[in-house]
Amino acid sequence: QVQLVESGGGLVQAGGSMRLSCTASGPTFNTNAMGWFRQAPGKEREFVAAITWMGDMTSYADSAKGRFTVSRDSAKKTMYLQMSSLKPEDTAVYYCAARLSRLITTTPANYLYWGQGTQVTVSS
Repeated sequence: QVQLVESGGGLVQAGGSMRLSCTASGPTFNTNAMGWFRQAPGKEREFVAAITWMGDMTSYADSAKGRFTVSRDSAKKTMYLQMSSLKPEDTAVYYCAARLSRLITTTPANYLYWGQGTQVTVSS
């Protein structure tokens, strides 16, 4: 069974930085795309960033462009989300996800495996 475990969330002041990690266990993800999503209270889950397994292609939500960077270490089966210039509106539970295709997609329904989420709170 595939498992994804996020870590690195917490409380940070506006303008600060934070790095999230997502480590996979179980079957390998040598060809799978992975992504980061977030969900704020009362809102739908939204796409943040995605990356192919080789890391040769990435995609970002407009809200993340220029501030967030997604990367992955295939040998460690770990994906990262480096967040900088954080804003209070970035406050949410952040989830990592993996799909059974190597193609990047921004739609949550296209991802099969999900982590339990990690809370990110940005204070003003």
